[in-house]
Amino acid sequence: MTLTRRDFSRLAALGAASQLVPSSVRAQSDQKKIGYAVIGLGRIAGHFMPGTRNTTNSQITALVSGHRDKAEKIAAQYNIPAGSIYSYENFDEIAKNPAVDAVYVALPNSMHAEYTIRAAKAGKHVLCEKPMATSVEDCEKMIAACKAANIKLMIAYRCHYEPTNLRAIKLIRDGAIGQVQTIQSAFGFNIGKGEWRCSKALAGGGPLYDVGIYSLNACRYLTGEEPDHIAAYASTIDHDGRFNEVEENVSWTMHFPSGIVASCSTTYGANMPGYFHVYGSKGYIHVENAFVYQGLHLHANLSGKEIDEPNPSKDPSQFQAEAEHFSHCIQNNLEPQSPGEEGLRDMQYIAQIYKAAGINS
Repeated sequence: MTLTRRDFSRLAALGAASQLVPSSVRAQSDQKKIGYAVIGLGRIAGHFMPGTRNTTNSQITALVSGHRDKAEKIAAQYNIPAGSIYSYENFDEIAKNPAVDAVYVALPNSMHAEYTIRAAKAGKHVLCEKPMATSVEDCEKMIAACKAANIKLMIAYRCHYEPTNLRAIKLIRDGAIGQVQTIQSAFGFNIGKGEWRCSKALAGGGPLYDVGIYSLNACRYLTGEEPDHIAAYASTIDHDGRFNEVEENVSWTMHFPSGIVASCSTTYGANMPGYFHVYGSKGYIHVENAFVYQGLHLHANLSGKEIDEPNPSKDPSQFQAEAEHFSHCIQNNLEPQSPGEEGLRDMQYIAQIYKAAGINS
C-alpha cells in the first residue's frame, strides 16, 4: 500500500477520527445516512454497532443472525423493525429492503466469501472483516462478484483509519527517522479452549489469520512496499487439544525491494501485546498496543528529539472511523482506502508464509 501526502490528507478528513470529518461531509451525511445490515452478532459486531451509531453518516438498519431472540434484543436497542431481522436461510431477501445500503460481514473467516458474494448479488455494498477469506481463490471470487454487481468492497482494516498508525506512517514518509532499515512487530494472545478460531474449517488457520495479519499488514503500510521474499517457521508447543487443527506459533521475515527487513511473530500460546518498532538511520518509532481498540501509544526519537504521544481515543472510535469512511465512499462514489485487493494481497502473503513454514494450507 503506497500512500502519498494527498492520501494522508484524505484519510485524515474521511476516517482517522470522526471529529476530523469536514462539515460539508457531516451535512451531507445528515441528509442520507448509509444503512448497514450486520451479518453475525458476535464479539466484533458488538464493537462495530456502537461505533456506527456514533457516526454522522451511518446507521444500523438490519440484523442477520441464527439466534432470533438475541437479534430481537439488539434490534430493540437500535430501533430496527422486526421485518429487518433475517436468518442465514432467508438472507437473500435483504435485496428487497431499501433501508439496507451495505452489509457488515462479521462471521467466522470461512463464511466471509459466501456472504460477501450473496450480498453483492443482492446489490448491497460490503464491509468485510479481516482476514478477507481463507484462500486466495475465495478473495478473487469476492472481488469479481462485487465488480460484476457494481458495488463497493472494503476490508475492515481498522488501523488504516486510526490516528496513531497514520501518524507513524506520516513520520516515516516525511523522512523523520531517515531511511528505514528494519521493522519488528508482534501480536498474539493465549487462546482459550473451544474457540472457533482453533477450528481450521472455520478460521482457515491459526494466529497468523487472526492477529498476525496485523503485523503483516503494518509492515506493508509502514514501508509502502510489497515484500519480495519471505522466510518463516511455525511450531506447536502446547499439546493440550487446542492446536489439533491449527498451529500455535508463527514467526516470519520479509525482505522488501528497498532492502528493508521485517521480523514478525504471532502466537495463540502467550499474551503478546501488539506493537511495532521501526528503526531508521536517524531515529526510531515504537507504537505500543498498536493493533487494539484503545491504549495506543507512540514513542519516537527523531534525530535526537524525543516524542511521546499517548492516544486518548476509546473503543469503539476505530469502528466509527472505518464505518464513516466507507459510508462516505458510498455516498460520493469513491474507492475505499482498504479495498478487496488489499485483503487479497495479505492472503497471498499468508499463503507464502505457510508454504515457507511447511504448513499445509
